[in-house]
Amino acid sequence: MAVGARRGPSDADRRWLAAAARLAERARPRSTPNPAVGCILVKDGRVVARGWTQPGGRPHAEAMALAAAGEAARGATAYVTLEPCAHDSTRGPCCAGSLVAAGVARVVVGCPDPDPRTAGAGHAMLCKSGVEVVEADCPASRTSLAGYLARAALNRPFVTLKLALSLDGCIATAAGESRWITGETARAHGHLERARHDAILVGGGTLRADAPRLDVRLPGLDDRKPNRWVLSRGTAPVGWQVLTGPSDLSPLAPAQYLFVEGGAGAAAAFLAADAVDRLLVYRAPVIVGAGLPGIGDIGLASLGSAHGRWQRTDTRRLGADTLEVYVRTR
Repeated sequence: MAVGARRGPSDADRRWLAAAARLAERARPRSTPNPAVGCILVKDGRVVARGWTQPGGRPHAEAMALAAAGEAARGATAYVTLEPCAHDSTRGPCCAGSLVAAGVARVVVGCPDPDPRTAGAGHAMLCKSGVEVVEADCPASRTSLAGYLARAALNRPFVTLKLALSLDGCIATAAGESRWITGETARAHGHLERARHDAILVGGGTLRADAPRLDVRLPGLDDRKPNRWVLSRGTAPVGWQVLTGPSDLSPLAPAQYLFVEGGAGAAAAFLAADAVDRLLVYRAPVIVGAGLPGIGDIGLASLGSAHGRWQRTDTRRLGADTLEVYVRTR
């Protein structure tokens, strides 16, 4: 814990940090190569200003909130999902210094910054200047920063695997017909997920069979253009990035979020490599029978080793379909 930091956040601190984490979602994924951060300035129980990381990574969330607050920032508490940066750049001053200069009295941080240029230094700069720092270790902040933290810890993007399945686990009929297993509402939700990712990946078989556009077809979000990747040993159309396996993810910076859409071979490759962090399972109320399975062989040695790996975090109805969300536990 940094010198001068208070030992724990209050319930109100946790609520404001959760709100800042929801605000950070507005920045994803357009803040790449910088993380999507949210900042809320509060004084006397009222919001003074809000900010989130802007497209291309600058200005940072703190800079946006301070600019909106002006003199009202003096004496306020800043709720920030990520430790304020401590290094100046050609694109702007460091956020820790800006918070000090603005007269902020207190900073509550949801997650320490793993970047060695800042790690701990942001907190130290604030404390040295007399600003009270509360390190909250907020789960909502960590969730909102999942891509940034995965890149720092694992040297790869945060990977979400999407599965659109029948009740009996098929993605297509035996003849290969797959349009559409899920309904319109579920497909719209899938396009919303596309808009929240830096890149979308499909297998080579899916690319050859379906020639997917991998664009975002939602009103107001059709300007989102995720990078298009394919898992293949061969070539790909112009504008597509070819990966031969999940191990190729490491050098593909600055992508912080990857959406794997299928098919069965691509799903199996990422699961077998233990390179999936989140599962989205869209399940339609249909039975296909002798169809094509959603996941290929992942080399599972025993049923016992399959247990305890996934935790369900959400279930919701999407029209006639059901969405289940799972995160990896180990």
